[in-house]
Amino acid sequence: MAVSNTTKALKDIMRIDAGINGDAQYIEQITWMLFLKAFDYKEQEWELTEDDYYPVIPYEYRWSVWADDPEGITGDALVAHVDTMFVTLRNLDTSDDTKKRKWLIREVMDGINNFMKSGTLLRQVVNKINADINFDEVRTAHLFNGLYETMLKDLQSAGKAGEFYTPRPVTRFIVEKIDPKLGEFVLDPACGTGGFLTSVVDRYTINTTEEYKTLQATIKGIEKKPFPYLLCVTNLIAHGIDVPNIRHDNTLRTPVADYGVKDKVDVIVTNPPFGGAEEKAISQSVSAELRNTETADLFLVHIMALLKDGGRCGLVLPDGFLFGTGVKSAIKKKLLEENDLHTIVRLPKDVFAPYTNINTNLLFFKKGRPTKGVWFYRLEMPAGYKHFSKTRPMLDAHFDPLRNWWNARNDSDVSQYVPVEDIIAGDYNLDLCGFQHDTLEILAPDEFINQYLNNKAAISARIENILARISAAMEQEDV
Repeated sequence: MAVSNTTKALKDIMRIDAGINGDAQYIEQITWMLFLKAFDYKEQEWELTEDDYYPVIPYEYRWSVWADDPEGITGDALVAHVDTMFVTLRNLDTSDDTKKRKWLIREVMDGINNFMKSGTLLRQVVNKINADINFDEVRTAHLFNGLYETMLKDLQSAGKAGEFYTPRPVTRFIVEKIDPKLGEFVLDPACGTGGFLTSVVDRYTINTTEEYKTLQATIKGIEKKPFPYLLCVTNLIAHGIDVPNIRHDNTLRTPVADYGVKDKVDVIVTNPPFGGAEEKAISQSVSAELRNTETADLFLVHIMALLKDGGRCGLVLPDGFLFGTGVKSAIKKKLLEENDLHTIVRLPKDVFAPYTNINTNLLFFKKGRPTKGVWFYRLEMPAGYKHFSKTRPMLDAHFDPLRNWWNARNDSDVSQYVPVEDIIAGDYNLDLCGFQHDTLEILAPDEFINQYLNNKAAISARIENILARISAAMEQEDV
């Protein structure tokens, strides 16, 4: 069945329920069910393949026990069963949880809710999910991911996900150019729904059990909000990660000075929240000269501290950081002195619409050597597009001009190289992606007057011609 049909059918059932109020609640409702179904499939697999398997979810609350039978528990009894299940799973005993699987269930279930009031409608939703998603079938992976992406776009349109949803063409391009290798530790410190991390997983070809274990151990994320945390964990389970290493926490809460060797990573790919402000106590996690309440600025300071020497980063930042002064200049100074900031890409407007149409940029840098110069590239709006929208979003192919330029690195109407000395002289202004196509010549006043007088006849003729065309058009309308 097509993804759109599944999504529409689930929405049609849930919008009747008195407890569902808008897209955000319908998505949260579906996501916790998908999470439990996916986890139960994993638990059945562990039960058969692991000698040291131990039960994670109590038997009566496993999806296959209470949800699989289409004629099973329904009505008020189903709602009561689910409510009790939530209480039980939020309070699992993790004292013997050597593989952190119970811990994961507790973490996920603690921040979500069952919104549906009608057990009859809830049974219909459960049955629809079971009918369309069967993890034993190869087609399910495509359907699951398609359904998931549709939900995320719906959530974005609802204006609820600006800080944790990044269009997939953006995540895939950044990951493509950072090019993480299996075995490198990869972190997204503001991972939201997991778009960057799943883009990394999708790049790997896993052939052996050892490679699979390596993958499980080297993908890490941190997300402070409970709902996107749930979405991220479910997303990674759907991409084959048994127990996603996603921490439900705020990266900015840890003092930068406390990071040790075990915290350092090879690759960071992220879109930190921007436009928001952190409380003063959180801003004190960085040194005084870099202290700011702007969320994106603080994240960049933490990112620089979390990278190993030789580590690589690709991230999204707003224009405000590029041209900002004061503390922002101090952060940029540190960035250029301790990292090779080799590329900044200005994205077209509306990439993040409808949440925001703030101008955004991609920054690529490598830690451990100072910047000698920065390449700036302005990615133009594709031909035939006035703006991006839900129905005409940015596509992977829209990055092709940038891909073609990436290795050649030539100056053009949309690209230029700026030596670091010029950037320093400009008080660390990095807002150089919007340069004009043509050079504007400023004339001295007497030269300007002479030029006007010499061309006065031609200018008057053009004005007369335009006025005549306007008059003719108005006469036509009168007729």
